[in-house]
Amino acid sequence: MLQEKIEILKQWVKESNNIAFFGGAGVSTESGIPDFRSVDGLYHMKYAYTPETILSHSFFMNKPKEFYDFYRDKMIYTNASPNITHFKLAELEKVGKLRGVITQNIDNLHQLAGSKKVLELHGSVYRNFCMNCGKFYDINDLLEQSGVPHCSCGGILKPDVVLYEEALDEKTLDEAIELIAHAEMLIIGGTSLSVYPAAGLIQYYEGKRMVLINKSVTAYDNRADLLIQAGLGEVFSGL
Repeated sequence: MLQEKIEILKQWVKESNNIAFFGGAGVSTESGIPDFRSVDGLYHMKYAYTPETILSHSFFMNKPKEFYDFYRDKMIYTNASPNITHFKLAELEKVGKLRGVITQNIDNLHQLAGSKKVLELHGSVYRNFCMNCGKFYDINDLLEQSGVPHCSCGGILKPDVVLYEEALDEKTLDEAIELIAHAEMLIIGGTSLSVYPAAGLIQYYEGKRMVLINKSVTAYDNRADLLIQAGLGEVFSGL
């Protein structure tokens, strides 16, 4: 049954030259980066505060040291490498079939695999900026400091990631809507489709080839034209 669905996916990809990919944490779990909601994900670990609380704007502003203790320990994976899914998506873009990747991840793995058009809905751990003067710093600048990292001007550095209580970047959001709305084929992979407003973007797809690849059940399963309940690596290695 799985192989039959992979064959259908292969045929659809072969026939399509305007594909959009929308991905979540499941894209990177096979690179060793844990997701938030799986049994062994961050939400099931024990901390003085819940991950949702720590990764909120108000917590960052009020307790920056505790935020950075957690952030350095659990959110940065500089040793992670792209997996087969990242590489296959970059390959599809290179041959002119994939128009772009829309990701909820903040790990930069799509870019490391070679993807050029990557819309990061939730930002990236590789970028940081000073809250005082706006100067940007890369991830190494942040990791070289201990405790709360500061800019040369004295301001506190903030990761360029979207925390809870913060809005998504409007320009990125508009580009993602445009990409999905005009896609001939939409592949959704490795996401529970439970984080909004990001998950709500798929409502803009009006085509007839929505492919949903996820190990667990989602609220959008019945809307998929092709539903594959399997790991992304297994599916993409068959393409």
